[in-house]
Amino acid sequence: MTAVRSHIEKNKEAYLAELFELLRIPSVSADSRHKGDVRRAAEFVVQKLKDAGADHVELMETAGHPIVFGEKKTDPAWPTVLVYGHYDVQPPDPLDKWTSPPFEPTVRDGKIYARGSCDDKGQFYMHIKALEIMIGKKDVPCNIKFMIEGEEEVGSAHLADFVKANRAKLKADVILISDTAVISLDQPSITAGLRGLSYMEVQVTGPNRDLHSGVYGGAVANPANVLCKMIASLHDNDGRVTIPGFYDDVAVLSEEERAALNKAPFSLEVYKKELGIAEIQGEKGFTTLERTGIRPTLDVNGIWGGYTGEGAKTVLPSTASAKVSMRLVPNQRPEKITELFTRHFQSIAPKTVSVKITAHHGGEAAVTPTDSKAFKAASKAFEEVWGKAPIPTRDGGSIPIVALFKKELGLDTVLMGFGLDTDALHSPNEHYGIRNFLIGIETIVAFHKHFARP
Repeated sequence: MTAVRSHIEKNKEAYLAELFELLRIPSVSADSRHKGDVRRAAEFVVQKLKDAGADHVELMETAGHPIVFGEKKTDPAWPTVLVYGHYDVQPPDPLDKWTSPPFEPTVRDGKIYARGSCDDKGQFYMHIKALEIMIGKKDVPCNIKFMIEGEEEVGSAHLADFVKANRAKLKADVILISDTAVISLDQPSITAGLRGLSYMEVQVTGPNRDLHSGVYGGAVANPANVLCKMIASLHDNDGRVTIPGFYDDVAVLSEEERAALNKAPFSLEVYKKELGIAEIQGEKGFTTLERTGIRPTLDVNGIWGGYTGEGAKTVLPSTASAKVSMRLVPNQRPEKITELFTRHFQSIAPKTVSVKITAHHGGEAAVTPTDSKAFKAASKAFEEVWGKAPIPTRDGGSIPIVALFKKELGLDTVLMGFGLDTDALHSPNEHYGIRNFLIGIETIVAFHKHFARP
């Protein structure tokens, strides 16, 4: 590994230049105006896998954005690792909150500022460079496959069909994903659990047109006011979601499991300072680590209605809308939660308005085994490269593909991420540490070495 580290240090400027080229492509899958850019990012990944020395690389079409498949075959008798990642990114809005342009990577204080730098371009690209290093040194200890998609940020709508149709092509012994975080550069960790997701959009409609607030205010229901009141009622004073049946299937951890989870290094004061908040909030009876890792949540991701332009326009809006996401924990089924939310939200709407509810996408929670050969290989890799054993953690985010891989391919996943919780994922000024990127490459090489050993 000393030789690998030396090689990475010698070539780091070239590696970063390649990553910056990828980051400059605005591959926003949620915006149809960027359809061409999304494809351009896929083609970039195809070329870089070929440059790295993969035996076979192809751009595979789906009903949506294409999927990049690549592989390096070593020996059929050796184990096979399937690397998953995504080249699409979140929209950069609000643009005025970025210190530097979101698609012009800029280095400040040793961090790469750009949309997708951590989620997930910077992280999956480490695997391509790790492959290149192993091939260059003629030391690829196992078979390695890649599946890099372009719709993760919009729910991976076509991925299930792709996986079902390509089971033989995707055959492997384990899935390896870098799309999560470590506790810190001083304390590595491996994510052992992810929450699921149910994502909804609601629209409340009152009068058949926007109304003058002086002429009609006080006599006609204001959909914006009604929507706010309905949303506010979705939590009680203890921070619990009020939807009937919402907690029925929630997996409850034992006191021992909760104690183990809370052993992870965490400073509440540092947490509040980094976020610029005076106090935290959440479900009563649980710590911050528990609230973000093992408990389900409901949050408004966006809300709008009426006039929001410059100056004043005194209107009663005809409609008001909101996007709502619910993070789910093991045993909660997204289909059931979607149905419960829909039924409840319709039931609390007053007769003064009508309600339209749209379900967007979702996915199941996943817990990965910590006693598997692959998880132990990841632990050994961190210990060898970082000099410290990683701590298993629960991540509050969602990667629906993990449950899909288990269901369709029968494979467990190792969530070997290298980001930090402070990297501003999905927010303005998203960033990824250069050290995280470089040490991630080295750790991935070490993982393949340890996983290949009997």
